[in-house]
Parts: sequence; C-alpha cells; structure tokens
Amino acid sequence: MPMNPTFGGELRRLREQAGRTLHDLARETNYSRSHLSRIERGEKRPSVALARRCDALFRAAGRLQELAEEEPPDLTEALPLPDRPLGRRGLLTAGAASLIGYNFPSGAGSARPADISLADPFRVQLEQMRRLGQSADPGTLLDLLGAQTRTVARLAVAQSSSDGAELLVLAAHFANYTGWMAQESGDNRAALDWTAKAVDLAEAGGDRDLSSYALVRQALVAFYDHDAAQTVALAGRAQSERLPSRIRGLAAQREAQGHALAGDERACLLSLDRARALFAAAPARTGADPVIGTSHLTDPAAMVTGWCLFDLGRPREAAEVFDRECLRIPDHALRSRTRYGLRRARAHAAAGEVERACEIASELLDLTVTARSATVTTDVRNLARELARFRTLRAVRELQPALSRALALTRP
Repeated sequence: MPMNPTFGGELRRLREQAGRTLHDLARETNYSRSHLSRIERGEKRPSVALARRCDALFRAAGRLQELAEEEPPDLTEALPLPDRPLGRRGLLTAGAASLIGYNFPSGAGSARPADISLADPFRVQLEQMRRLGQSADPGTLLDLLGAQTRTVARLAVAQSSSDGAELLVLAAHFANYTGWMAQESGDNRAALDWTAKAVDLAEAGGDRDLSSYALVRQALVAFYDHDAAQTVALAGRAQSERLPSRIRGLAAQREAQGHALAGDERACLLSLDRARALFAAAPARTGADPVIGTSHLTDPAAMVTGWCLFDLGRPREAAEVFDRECLRIPDHALRSRTRYGLRRARAHAAAGEVERACEIASELLDLTVTARSATVTTDVRNLARELARFRTLRAVRELQPALSRALALTRP
C-alpha cells in the first residue's frame, strides 16, 4: 500500500482486490459508473456518504471515510464544558441573576396550604411547551421558555429548603429544553449556554442526574458539527454507573452515533447493545417529574440504530428500521415525524429505492414548514442531495417543485 494513498487509489485497490468491476460497484452503491470512475482517477472528490457505503461494502473499518473527509474541527474552545456548579447556597448568596439574568427578590414567599405544590402547574406547563415545540417555530418559543425559567427560579429562592430545591430542579428542566429549542433554531452557542444554566440550576437543587445529562446534550451538538471524537468523549463521560439507567442509555446511544460517524462499526454496535440493555433496565416512569430526553420515540435505541446503520453505509438495513419505527411516532409529534421520516426517505433513496423515497417525502415536505428547525433543514438538504443523483427519474422530477419549496422555506 502506498505511504499516502488517495481515496480514489485506495478505492480502486479494494475494489480490484475484491474482484469487482466498476459496473459491480455502481450497482452495489447506487452511484453511476462514470461518477465512480472519475473518483478513482482523482478527478472528482468523493462524498462522505459514498465513502461510508464503500467502507461497509469492503469492510474497510472506516479507512475510506478517513481519506474522504477533512480534518474535523477542534471544538474544545467552541464547546466549553459548564463551569463548576455553584450549589444552592452559592446560588442564593451570589444571586441567581448570575445564572439566568434576572434580579431575584429576597424575603420569604407568601403562605399557602401545605398540600398545594407550586411546582405542579409548571410541570404541566413544561409538558405543554414540549408538545408545542413539536409544531411551533423553535425561535418563537425561546423568549417564553426563558421567561418561564426565570419565573420558576425566582419562586424557588423565596421558598423553604425542600420546596425551593424542587423548583430549582424544575427550572433546570425548563433551561434544558430552552437549550434544545435554541439548537433547533440553529444557535449552538445559545444552546450550550442554556445547557450550562440547566447544570447550575440542577446542582443547586441537589439533582446531579440532570447535570450529567447535559453532557449528552453537548454530545449532540458535537455530533451535528460532525465531530465524532468529541461526541464519543462527551457521551462516555455521562455513563457513570452511579447515574440512572435512562441517562446512561441516552449517553450510550449518542456514543454509538459518534462511533458510526467515525466509521467504527464494531464500537457502534456494542454501544447500541449497551443502550438497549440500559433502557430495558430503566424503571417505568412514575410521578410527575419531567421526562429526560426524547418523549416521542417508543424505542429510542431502535430509531438511533437506523440512523447509525445509515452512517455506517448500510442504507437498506437503515430503511427497514426506519420503516418500522417511524410508524410508532405519535401523530402530534410533527417535528419528530418529519425529521425521522426524511431520514427514512433518504435511506430508501440511498438504497436505490427512489420511487419509495419520493413517495415518503411527498407526504412530509408540506410539514417541513410547520415543523421547521435547524435539524429539519439539514434533513431536507441531505435528502435533496441524495435525490439529485436521480434527477432524470420521473418520480424525482415530480417531487422537485415540493422539494424546492421546502428548501426555500425551511430556515431555522
């Protein structure tokens, strides 16, 4: 093997070693023979998607992907970890304004009946906001969510120790969801800032579990920035055995996505197995505490398995998983249905089932305006890029007007 092989040269070497012709490779990857020929000759740069499929086909363990992609950006400065939490006493003495930009009053709260919890109405409101977040523009919710975070935290510092701690943790859940909406709005910096606020509020309320989940959220930001190493590192730090099984399961599946992004199939599948086992071991949700992580996927590990299989260059298997799991998403979860449905369509297109891909996409593209977000925008663009290779097919031509409208209108 040459000291510094090119992608094209290495692809040709692996293809010839496997006894395949360019025609064979075109049929198995659903790329044209002429396109592959130009890549082997170094006349055209390969996509990471093609590299992943060829890695899977030739069992190259991510070697082709390494040659295809650029050096990933260093996110150590762009994605700082939260500062050391203040603790509740520090929160009260330093002033919560340092955390959430609000001037808290001092003094005791007004008396109320012992059997009435201030937290209950806000829990209901958080669930309603999460439901609203499935269909509303995430950017329009940020001010409201930020205000509610401040309101709950303001009430917390005026209460007794136990009531105040409960409200601080609930404020942390509001801050955590605000961070997710900020990310869906395309503002990763604000997403990380709100996640850091959630950590401080959770620690101040005595809840270390939610502060550990913040690492999973940071790993998701790194994943969407295509930084596999940072995704794996952050997710790995959120898998301490002292943490609840659900948080560890969410972290394990995020780690699996990082491994898939890096083309490490074995590590990815092991992480997915661990995620499934942890979700199975997690106790059923009881009480009124807000759910941590997604609340709209019946089996999060199964859906993430489909995503990982696609990133590992196995689109046909990914499509089979998406076909099954997308049917289980509730009707009201518009953004989840749209996001995963578009990935389902992309997997079918990558597997050469273009008419099926267009059929699925045609049912979703109108929803992309209602369920608009940064992630949905990315999924629309990725689907358009996948279908562009089949632009001469009738199904793609007929879908093009709706796809063009979605591309024009889906903005974070």
